[in-house]
This record gives sequence, C-alpha cells and structure tokens, in this order.
Amino acid sequence: MDFDLSDDQLALRDGARELLDRRAAPSHVRKTVEAGGGTDVALWQAMVDQGWTGIEIAEERGGLGLSTVEVAVLLEEVGRHVAPAPYLATVLALHALSDARDESRVGRLLDGAIGCVWWSAPGRARLRVDGDRLHGRCGPVPYAPSAELAVVTADEPEGEALYAVDLAPDARPTREPAMDLTRELGWLEFDAAPALRLGGADAVSALLDRGATFASAEMLGSASRALELAVEHAKDRVQFGRPIGSFQAVKHRCADMLVDVEGMRSTAYWAAWCIGAADPEASVAASTAKIWCSDASKRVMASALQVFGGIGFTWEHDLHLFLKRAQLDQVSFGDAGYHRQRLASLLRPRVEAGESVI
Repeated sequence: MDFDLSDDQLALRDGARELLDRRAAPSHVRKTVEAGGGTDVALWQAMVDQGWTGIEIAEERGGLGLSTVEVAVLLEEVGRHVAPAPYLATVLALHALSDARDESRVGRLLDGAIGCVWWSAPGRARLRVDGDRLHGRCGPVPYAPSAELAVVTADEPEGEALYAVDLAPDARPTREPAMDLTRELGWLEFDAAPALRLGGADAVSALLDRGATFASAEMLGSASRALELAVEHAKDRVQFGRPIGSFQAVKHRCADMLVDVEGMRSTAYWAAWCIGAADPEASVAASTAKIWCSDASKRVMASALQVFGGIGFTWEHDLHLFLKRAQLDQVSFGDAGYHRQRLASLLRPRVEAGESVI
C-alpha cells in the first residue's frame, strides 16, 4: 500500500509553498510582527482567491471538493512559513457551519470573512447557554479581534454543545499582548449574545478531532522547517576548524529531530485521513497525533535552539518565530496530557472487552 501523497496532493503542496515563499517569506512575516502582529491582509486574500478556505466544501456549494488530507497539506505549509493568516481557525469554523448546513455563514467564510474557534476542556471555564443566548467569557481566542463570526463550545443542562455567534465590528475584542505575534489573540465576552446551535456532544467531539489534527499538521510544518534551519547551520558553522555538524553530539541531536519530525508526519496525516474517510478510528487518531506532535514539537524546538547555541531565541533570528508559534499550537485544542486521558478513555472499553487496541 502506498502511503505517500498523490501527484495531485504534491502539486497542491508545491503551489502552496510557492505562494507562501512569495507572500510569507521571513521578511514579510517580520513586517507583520513588527507592526504588532495580526493578519497579513494581502496574504489572506491570496489564500482565499486560490480557494484554500473551500478546500473541503463540495463543488456545488462553492468549494473544491477535496479532503481533510489536502487541508493538512496546506496547514503544514502554513506552519512551515509561520504565515500570519487565520487559515486554521477559519477552515475549522467553516467545516462546523457546513455540517450544520448554515449556507449563509458558509458563503461569507468562503468569500474571505475570518472565523475564530474556541474549545475548552470539561471542568474549565466554559460559556453557558440560556435559551438561544450565550453568556460568559472565553479565551484568549486566536484571531478573535478580526473575526466576523465565532464557533464556540458551551454548556447546556444536558451537556456540551456547539454554537455559532456573529461578531459585530464594534463588539470584537481588543488585541491582547502575546508572545506569538504571528497571530492575534483576544477574549470573547458574551452577555446574552444571540447564537445558533450547530450540534451537541457529537459536534463538539468532531470539532476537537479536527482542531487537534489541524494543530498537529501546523506543528509538523514548523518542526520540519526548524530541523532544516538547524541542519543548514550545522553544516555552515565552523568550530575548532570543523563544521559543528561533524561532531557526534550535534549529529545525534539532528538525527533525533528527524525521527521526531517523521513521527509527526505519520500521525498527523493518519489523523487527517481518518477524519476525511469518516473512519471509526478518527478520534483515536486525532488524539494520538496531538500527543505525539505536541511532545515532539517541544523536543525539536529545544534541539534546534541547542544547535544554534541559543541565538535562535533572539529577535534577530527567525527560529524564535517558530518556537513561539509551536508553543501555542502545543496547548490548542487540548495539550498532550489532556489527549492522553482522552485516548485512554477511548481505548479502555476495548481493553475491558478483551479486544485489540491496534
């Protein structure tokens, strides 16, 4: 069985990389960061014009009719370039609205409106529902300061549910100070805000699966680029008359980074395939990907900093942009610890029934 990307998927990847090489080169990203962070409007419009937002939406509804794997391909490139554009949040909101057949809001997002998404683990601060009104405060939410609509989880008397809320321009939150300036963050506050119910616990679980998988794909892109930067530096940096890459300690660290990145690739794309194919293992795959990619991302970024001798954390070097972006992705849609607990709860019934967990 061939597990490689298809020719069409490779062409999509190459086209995305070409676009982002031009519009999200380090110099472009730094301009956005130095302006205070947020969204590169020209880059976002270029993504919309190429149909990125509608990649999974059926052609008869204005999309491209592709699969979740293609979304993962694009998100890997977004992570690889630390692109300051709300692709992950918007495509996640778009799919939730599409499942609920909310054609009006789907059309707005396909045309370039920005969406934001908030998911919170049970037991933490949550929004609450009173009729069709939302109450409470949640966040910080990526891209909330620019979003036209939000998809959020909230507590109902019967359990958790998924809601969509339109955000008026004068009601959008202010941008909060953040370490990762390739994205903007803001708190969403609702005081009897009218909301549309998109679904119950199943819709929330599906959102979590997609969010965890998409964050994993973005972390894969960031980690793979960090590895490339570290290897390039190890070849060029000379110490004691030799490139530092010739020293065993550096070689082993780079080799460990490669193992981590390829593990991230396997788990992230497996999860994306499972979701796109509606496979029964989708939740298991999504949590597995989030566990591996969150942990591996930390190791890769730490090793890259070691190879660079610490300069990677300075403002002058681009590596710090990847490090800071990865730190937010590592805790978005549940950190590794949360997903270990979730994975255990998903597999425990199989163990108790004497079934295989593989």
